[in-house]
Amino acid sequence: MEDAENIESGALDVKIPATGLDASVLETEAAVDIVEVEPVVTPVAPSANRFTPGRKMRGDPARRGGSGGRGSGGKGGRGEPRERVKPEFDSKIIDIRRVTRVSSGGRRYTFSVAVVAGDRKGRVGVGLGKGGDTALSVEKATREAKKNLIKVRLTPQMTIPHAVEGKYASAIIKIFPARGSGVVAGSSARAVIELAGIKDVCAKFLSGSKNRLNNAKAAIEALKNLSTVSRSTLHGREEAKK
Repeated sequence: MEDAENIESGALDVKIPATGLDASVLETEAAVDIVEVEPVVTPVAPSANRFTPGRKMRGDPARRGGSGGRGSGGKGGRGEPRERVKPEFDSKIIDIRRVTRVSSGGRRYTFSVAVVAGDRKGRVGVGLGKGGDTALSVEKATREAKKNLIKVRLTPQMTIPHAVEGKYASAIIKIFPARGSGVVAGSSARAVIELAGIKDVCAKFLSGSKNRLNNAKAAIEALKNLSTVSRSTLHGREEAKK
């Protein structure tokens, strides 16, 4: 009974087995006001890029090989036209033929293409290419034409100094200067003369050959016979010697 009265009056010290703290200490701590401490929040600087870091956005110079996007001023942008490099030699197809070969498995088709290539500055050539595809045949013919280029001897006015004749197979052609008349030629000889850059000339076929490749090669043979001195000048020198 005494113990119960002492517990009610608070005079008896009791040990709490779980914590080992005095009951008086617990009463003192309960009486103390609990002060709430606000958590310290460190302000985070706003990100300049709201997208995932490392992602390449539109307008980034590193995007698409440094193009810079549309309107960024970089080379190769979508809004800017790309400059096309002009090739050194111009080419023109003068003849395309489809060749059929009959074998035990059926018919096989190949293509034969004749091309004239020139730089319009005195160099011109003719090539022939064969293949199963027209694009491949044209590429072969152009490559061969560039290998067979000749240098035409022209006057400062970009015309021939005298009349010449050329023959290839059954094709015969005559080319002579014609001042002020432009280029007067037909068939494949016109392509040879224009791609060579020759002006004010006239060409006449003396044969009835309709083979465009032979006519073009006959024109090449005629241009090979050109000399830097005109025939009239040579004739005048011969007369002076006499």
